[in-house]
Amino acid sequence: MGEDQGGPSARVRYLTVVEVADLMRVSRMTVYRLVHAGELPAVRVGRSFRVPQDALDAYLRSSATVEPEAFGEERRSS
Repeated sequence: MGEDQGGPSARVRYLTVVEVADLMRVSRMTVYRLVHAGELPAVRVGRSFRVPQDALDAYLRSSATVEPEAFGEERRSS
């Protein structure tokens, strides 16, 4: 099985709260609030959290208010 089929070589990438905060350009507290509110799925590892990369990507897609393509087109026509 290949990586694109979800076989043994497919790995989930987990991000720390600090990494998620850096990627989203928000504070660590904002990430913790999202996790505790159940808006951003996370796995507890000891006393810390890890966020699956796929979960972060899905959260960002679902939170988008403007499609990137539409935003670019609107800006050019102004």
